[in-house]
Amino acid sequence: MYNNNRETRESNQVVFGIRAVIEAIKAGKEIESLYIQRGIGGELLNELRELLNDYNITAQQVPIEKLNRITMKNHQGVIAFISPITYQKIEDIIPQIFEKGEVPLILVLDSITDVRNMGAIARTAECSGVHAIVVPAKGSAQINPDAIKTSAGALYTIPVCRHDNFMQTIKFLQESGLQLVCCTEKTKEYIYTPDYTGPTAIIMGSEEDGVRSEIIRIADHLAKIPMYGEIESLNVSVATGVILYEAMRQRMVIS
Repeated sequence: MYNNNRETRESNQVVFGIRAVIEAIKAGKEIESLYIQRGIGGELLNELRELLNDYNITAQQVPIEKLNRITMKNHQGVIAFISPITYQKIEDIIPQIFEKGEVPLILVLDSITDVRNMGAIARTAECSGVHAIVVPAKGSAQINPDAIKTSAGALYTIPVCRHDNFMQTIKFLQESGLQLVCCTEKTKEYIYTPDYTGPTAIIMGSEEDGVRSEIIRIADHLAKIPMYGEIESLNVSVATGVILYEAMRQRMVIS
């Protein structure tokens, strides 16, 4: 796979205290999530806020009760979780794939929030030849020890790209020559219709809301999985496996 740093295999670490969080950010640690107590201030906190702006890190304002549930130690109103993986940028990965003479297969996960689903999807993606997984910076499952375990270590192998401007990232994929295939029930076409042998980004949505409408509007193909039972949908990790292995089947036929 492409430039995933295997040296960052620590479990999610909890870092608390304003100075400790500042030093973690300056040291280049990947911040999975950051909580700041509502209503607090001070010179050191202002330094932290400036750093968050410089590094484009989003913090959640929360009541002190939430912080105390994480730790009762002297957190000073600030707690951060450090990611066990290093996130990458899809803009760096796509050129690498083409330079190697390979045909990109990218998996885009639109607001998958369950960590075990994330882990299971990553495992299937790695096994089916996906080059990278793209997720939004907000509204996506944390890559934590549960996700790592469920992925059977695949999250250490397959690049995960987390982007703030999710729509802009998807448009970048399209502008780079990848067709966008949305897996959605809002179509009459089945997943067997698109040709996955060319550069492709497969987009999966959350079980609650599916793929967001603005993505559906710009997609090149909409595709659904045939359903014959009374239950209306598959678990998203299972659905992802179904469509990825159709893409893999087509690619094996021409290889």
